[in-house]
Amino acid sequence: MTSNKRMMATVVFAICTACTTASAQSPKGFSGVAAFYSTDYSGRTACGERYDPKKYTAAHRSLPFGTRLRITDPRSQRSVIVVVNDRGPFTRGRVLDLSLAAAKALHMIDRGLMKVTAVIE
Repeated sequence: MTSNKRMMATVVFAICTACTTASAQSPKGFSGVAAFYSTDYSGRTACGERYDPKKYTAAHRSLPFGTRLRITDPRSQRSVIVVVNDRGPFTRGRVLDLSLAAAKALHMIDRGLMKVTAVIE
């Protein structure tokens, strides 16, 4: 292989690798089972705010407070954007606790638990 052909092959390889890497990058996300806060709950969240059932908020075990998540019900394709302001859930198998407003917007009140996908906005 001549040096020009070798150089051309290297350039093509580099361009293809860069294109593949760029298109393979996707927003961070996760999926799992979500629940929602009880209608009777009142108190403070882990970040110190008073829980407001009318706001679109969520509890997550480790995401930083203030993280915005797009929560989607894969079955109905309904989605809401919530802000992480609390820690939890502390029940095995669950990934999020949603505020009452977010749960109502997703039509999950009658279902109780719901499989969701979450993407960091």
